[in-house]
Amino acid sequence: MSDNTKGFRGAVFIDRDGTVSEEVGYVNHISRFRLLPTVPEAILELNKHNIPAVVTTNQAGVARGYFKENLINVIHSKMISILAEHGAKLLDVYYCPHHPTAGEPPYRQDCDCRKPKTGLLMRAAREHNIDLSSSYVIGDKWTDVEFGHRAGANSILVLTGYGIGEWEDKEKHLDRQPEFVAQNLLDAVKWIISRVEGQ
Repeated sequence: MSDNTKGFRGAVFIDRDGTVSEEVGYVNHISRFRLLPTVPEAILELNKHNIPAVVTTNQAGVARGYFKENLINVIHSKMISILAEHGAKLLDVYYCPHHPTAGEPPYRQDCDCRKPKTGLLMRAAREHNIDLSSSYVIGDKWTDVEFGHRAGANSILVLTGYGIGEWEDKEKHLDRQPEFVAQNLLDAVKWIISRVEGQ
């Protein structure tokens, strides 16, 4: 960890579709998964500062019957492999395959892991000894912003994916705003690093 981030015990939690990868609707085939251009650089920056990077994603396409759960693992293996080609690494990946009303059990359930519920964050914090109050959540939807705030973390909205539409449509109607609105993941990461180093 860099000298200026030695006391940091948090992590950066990153949404997948629209934040890490292109938003194409449900990714029901591996060929539809494509990283956004600056993502490897963003993850590598976090790595250089020894700030853990964790992907957290809702994948209700499983519950809806659009694809099998094993496809998620195949896609995440591809994501990890692409990042590795750039020398970048994630600490972990967490996903929720459930939906409260669609599909059949066990995927149809009112779980605690579907964002904005905080189950994924709580599990990551428990498994990796992460301080959520020092952490940052990045995503392209207001559910990601709420996801972070419910867990006591800082939230960042990116304008990739659904982000720009979410910002223009809902920004004036929410009680709690994101701590930062970023052009993309790299922009968000640079802001986080400046904040962490300034503490």
